[in-house]
This record gives sequence, structure tokens and C-alpha cells, in this order.
Amino acid sequence: MAEELRRVARVVLLDPDDRILLMHGFEPDDPASRWWFTPGGGVEAGESLLEAARRELAEETGITDAELGPELWRRTCSFPFDGRRWDQDESYFLGRTTRTGTSTTGHTELERRSVAGLRWWTSAELSASHETVYPTRLAELLRTLLDDGPPGSPVLLETERV
Repeated sequence: MAEELRRVARVVLLDPDDRILLMHGFEPDDPASRWWFTPGGGVEAGESLLEAARRELAEETGITDAELGPELWRRTCSFPFDGRRWDQDESYFLGRTTRTGTSTTGHTELERRSVAGLRWWTSAELSASHETVYPTRLAELLRTLLDDGPPGSPVLLETERV
């Protein structure tokens, strides 16, 4: 992996019915290569992880009123996307919102070329799905979160390299 990991803040956003909001991504040069993932992105200079999570959530979903925290999970991952390899150190924060309407008007140029849409998933739908979801154990992690509540300290997930 690269020496420098990109710091990323992600949001496990739940609505009042405990559905999770996921983004449907695809490889810009290969639209058949698709997956689902949580909103979030890179931390900018001077931002805290929570500030980055809030900004990314607003940009990617249009949701600005979510309550964020605590940090649930941490993961290191590496994957090819849009012609380069991305090496990331990701922190996942719990988010709660009463708003289920989303907007993609804040998407970056790359997101406009690589995000097919957003969808709210129930835990059961996520568990039954055969689609690719990142992190790969998200269905199990979500079920544990809903059953047991947030962990006392962030859980370190296994490194994923695609």
C-alpha cells in the first residue's frame, strides 16, 4: 500500500425506521461494475473527522440536519477506481436523521460520473442482498449496531484490498 493513507470520514446514516442510506456507485469506465457504499469522503485540511463527515453527508445526500456520533468502526482499504489506486483510512460515524428526502446537487464532477443514486435499505434487505456492499460485512455490522447499540470504542474492521 502507499505510504500515505487518505483520511476518510463516512456516515452510517439511519432514518427513524432504522433504514440505512447507501449510495450506488459504479466505475466510470465500466458502468457494469457496481457496488453500494456509505456516504462520506476525504478529510480536508483543518477539518476534524466529524466536520468532514457532516460536510460530505451534506454534499452527497443533501441532508444537513443529521445528528452525528459516535465513531462506530475504523477500516483501512485499498481499491482501484477511476484509473488510480485509492488507499484509505476510514472512520465510520453513526448518523441519525428524520429527513429521508435526498439531493445529489452537491455531487462533485467525479461523483456525477460514478454515482447512480441513493437508496434507504432495511437491515433485512441488506442481509438478503447479493449485491456488492462496502464494507463487505455491512449487513452484519448494521444488525449488531441495531441490536446492541454503538460500541464503547470504535471497532477495527479487517483491511480490505480489492
